[in-house]
Amino acid sequence: ERKDGTQCCPQCKTRYRRLRGSPRVEGDGDEDDVDDIENEFNYTQGANKGRRQRHGEEFSSSSRHDSQPIPLLTHGHGVSGEIRTPDTQSVRTTSGPLGPGDRNAISSPYIDPRQPVPVRIVDPSKDLNSYGLGNVDWKERVEGWKLKQEKNMLQMTGKYHEGKGGEIEGTGSNGEELQMADDSRLPMSRIVPIPPSHLTPYRVVIILRLIILGFFLQYRTTHPVKDAYPLWLTSVICEIWFAFSWLLDQFPKWYPINRETYLDRLAIRYDRDGEPSQLTPVDVFVSTVDPLKEPPLVTANTVLSILAVDYPVDKVACYVSDDGAAMLTFESLSETAEFAKKWVPFCKKFSIEPRAPEFYFAQKIDYLKDKIQPSFVKERRAMKREYEEFKVRINALVAKAQKVPEEGWTMQDGTPWPGNNTRDHPGMIQVFLGHSGGLDTDGNELPRLIYVSREKRPGFQHHKKAGAMNALIRVSAVLTNGAYLLNVDCDHYFNNSKAIKEAMCFLMDPAYGKKCCYVQFPQRFDGIDLHDRYANRNIVFFDINLKGLDGIQGPVYVGTGCCFNRQALYGYDPVLTEEDLQPNIIVKSCCGSRKKGKKSKKYNYDQQRRGINRSDSNAPLFNMDDIEEGFEGYDDERSILMSLKSVEKRFGQSPVFIAATFMEQGGIPPTTNPATLLKEAIHVISCGYEDKTEWGKEIGWIYGSVTEDILTGFKMHARGWMSIYCNPPRPAFKGSAPINLSDRLNQVLRWALGSIEILLSRHCPIWYGYTGRLRLLERLAYINTIVYPITALPLIAYCILPAFCLITDKFIIPEISNYASIWFILLFISIAVTGILELRWSGVSIEDWWRNEQFWVI
Repeated sequence: ERKDGTQCCPQCKTRYRRLRGSPRVEGDGDEDDVDDIENEFNYTQGANKGRRQRHGEEFSSSSRHDSQPIPLLTHGHGVSGEIRTPDTQSVRTTSGPLGPGDRNAISSPYIDPRQPVPVRIVDPSKDLNSYGLGNVDWKERVEGWKLKQEKNMLQMTGKYHEGKGGEIEGTGSNGEELQMADDSRLPMSRIVPIPPSHLTPYRVVIILRLIILGFFLQYRTTHPVKDAYPLWLTSVICEIWFAFSWLLDQFPKWYPINRETYLDRLAIRYDRDGEPSQLTPVDVFVSTVDPLKEPPLVTANTVLSILAVDYPVDKVACYVSDDGAAMLTFESLSETAEFAKKWVPFCKKFSIEPRAPEFYFAQKIDYLKDKIQPSFVKERRAMKREYEEFKVRINALVAKAQKVPEEGWTMQDGTPWPGNNTRDHPGMIQVFLGHSGGLDTDGNELPRLIYVSREKRPGFQHHKKAGAMNALIRVSAVLTNGAYLLNVDCDHYFNNSKAIKEAMCFLMDPAYGKKCCYVQFPQRFDGIDLHDRYANRNIVFFDINLKGLDGIQGPVYVGTGCCFNRQALYGYDPVLTEEDLQPNIIVKSCCGSRKKGKKSKKYNYDQQRRGINRSDSNAPLFNMDDIEEGFEGYDDERSILMSLKSVEKRFGQSPVFIAATFMEQGGIPPTTNPATLLKEAIHVISCGYEDKTEWGKEIGWIYGSVTEDILTGFKMHARGWMSIYCNPPRPAFKGSAPINLSDRLNQVLRWALGSIEILLSRHCPIWYGYTGRLRLLERLAYINTIVYPITALPLIAYCILPAFCLITDKFIIPEISNYASIWFILLFISIAVTGILELRWSGVSIEDWWRNEQFWVI
């Protein structure tokens, strides 16, 4: 700057002085020598006068400040980083980006360059660019930045200093608050593309394999074996099916991507220190049926990991669905609630991971790593002893439940347990923790823990897990109404306490949130020997298939470890931008069908969002005054949008639940009467509530298949929603126990039967949803999920063929020429290369792939 630049400070126009030992430049004199930085600005009045004589032209412009003030660059506000001098005069510096200054600090309209300038302290940990050092074009950059950001900055600053009379506060010399405002506007996640060096060869090999497969099938079909025609025909049919199934499985993986989240940006935007958290409420669902098959201790660990999650406690509610109405589950949950009062503060105090006690204490790692508090060892020992006593109490309950009394279970007050008959019992709700459920040992509030067992009566169709999950949607909407729902199986605990925040990086993102129906996490398993063939058996499916779908319209829903947008489960279509919409898309209204004789209406997302036909002016509007007494505070603008008749036909006859569906950001009014809510919650889990409604058809978990997860995700994607595959560095959830071969085969059989049910239903992806916005490759993926069980038939036939060939001394392939043999060799090579390149871009290890292949054969 001294050699080639203006040689002066751009703010006060004071000429820079030479440090002793530095090369001289034109205009330097003996009085310019300075021994060190501390004396850099200790110059005399005479030196100023001498320099003014040598550079009269330069200082002539500076002297004009006596008659003309320096224009401020922030439209009337001072420059960021004004410093008080001992004589109470304000001196402006050039530190960092411009922002609102302290108005009271401005005592004069300009700065006299003849006054001493205080020493400027530079933080060595910060980037020098943030101080403006070495930037000769800082004025132009600041002006451009200001013009681009001024409007948003004023809004953000007004938000941060709400309640301070509207004044813009100073931000300090580092501009930290302005930097946080900038960070809050950055995206909370990003797509990490697969490197072209990994993806391009993979796609090339797929195309080559498709070409080779075409020549192979052409040769097989044109060269029949006449003396073994039935065997030849069977083999060709099987090979054609294998080629078709390969196409369905391969091409949905054409656009694989990785994703990365930024939890710090989420905190800056919605969860700033010292301010009320703006994070959206989340309801967590845990489903269980039989406590003898699903051990209560496993369920307890899952619940404890949820209650200790790293999320504002007033924004989390845990609902445990007991579809077996077992008193053992109820009592073990009561014990869990008491132990949580000690476990939750311990986890949060020492940042424990994972926060399921069984798996935390079982870790074979150095548990003192990164721990700095001396009390940690003592408190850990005490907590481990408390947990062992908790396990003994749970084991005692399990032992007691082995023998059921003839008259059934009796509660402590002597009344019979309502769920003694698991097929005929009333609905049960018990709130264990929450605003009125007691505090932890440190006196802090705990998340809500709510036990729910829906009503069951003979003659009603209860729809197994799908029906239980829909009951939880309704009861949670009435009691807490979290805007997002996260469902896990009872044996899948939170391995990452920040898992909910990982999901919020997508669901609360302005770009993704309004059109994202759910965030799917991969399944991982714990407590299994690495060499066990069942270990991480799903890693290939998740890290290859679902990662591939993430680049199209999103992964399929796999039934657990999934965070939903509640509005998507209500059957609404997503809020799409103009870029997401094709011109002249014709859609059907969300509530009710079009009347005959009327023209089809074009897509209007505000109308379709709520399913309202506003042209029907004679329809009675749903008024919030119809809500039961004591339930007030809902948004009246939303309440007038829908007729009561059409809403009740869609959601059922519960004004409290219907009012909750209008609150996109969740929550319930503070004036709500808890007694009214509990009464309504019992009503919405009754057996007959879903009669003549759209529950299970268009709303909630979809009925009609034991694999309700695939069907539910498919309906959402068919409406135009997108989903996200989130795989954080630390796995979000882990299965707590391995599955033996018998249970695993039963599970696979159930999935296969569910897929066949979907194939034969009206929701079959082959012919359903062509009027929606389901993408072609996403449709192929869903078709693959429902037709894969059929592969068992050609696979068995193809495996039996060699035995027939040996017995009959006939072969399915005639003598082939050297030219024809090339296609056989190339086909096998392409199969191997495709698998190798998939492992390359997905990051799946060869061992995991080999274990997956072994289990597929089994």
